[in-house]
Amino acid sequence: MLTTIALSVFAAAACGWMGMCAVRDHHAALAERKGLLDDAARLFASSRISFGPDHFPVVVGRLEDGRQAKIELIADTMVTRRLPQLWLRVTLSEQRNRSRPTIGALARPTGAEYYSLVHDMPDWMAPPETEASLLMRGDGRATAWQAERVSALFRNLFVDPTVKEAVITPGGTRIIRQAAQGEPGAHKVLRQARFPLTAIPPELVRAALAEAEALSAVLAEDERAALAYEAA
Repeated sequence: MLTTIALSVFAAAACGWMGMCAVRDHHAALAERKGLLDDAARLFASSRISFGPDHFPVVVGRLEDGRQAKIELIADTMVTRRLPQLWLRVTLSEQRNRSRPTIGALARPTGAEYYSLVHDMPDWMAPPETEASLLMRGDGRATAWQAERVSALFRNLFVDPTVKEAVITPGGTRIIRQAAQGEPGAHKVLRQARFPLTAIPPELVRAALAEAEALSAVLAEDERAALAYEAA
């Protein structure tokens, strides 16, 4: 009888200790999140950092030409049979709406990408041939020439398996890249989304910014022709 009681007390104490450790580790992980984009913020002459409800930072800065760049992190735990994913989302906003259609592509779509813009686009488009399955959609305004130009760029972009989504709109462009995968132990045992990094590498942010700029420039020649036609 005493042995049973002792075992019960020990089990309760062990569960309580494990619970305290899990809560402590969770709070520590939330605190670490706040510094993930500190290095990225230094890429801009001036920037500001805010924090979302999930404690992930958001950086907003300006490029030399005045365009706004927004750097965000998204923790994706929607696919239960896959480790959590930490996505880096870079949005480059134009200073004015451009004369171009909306076109986007999403790699390896599951339907659970709540952060995706492509799922909301009404017009299905034929994607380029790549090793990864691509969902390509738009707003139905792209000419054959524009679709061909953008498809060629998407073909090159999605050679990199860490690229998840690329979008062109009149108001800006967006690129989503994988920043990290969750730690297997924390996910399987504690059901927590913990990522094994203390900072997002500036090189990754620079690459995403360059890709967003390439998306912005791909239809520039067509836009110049349209503006010249309107002015004639």
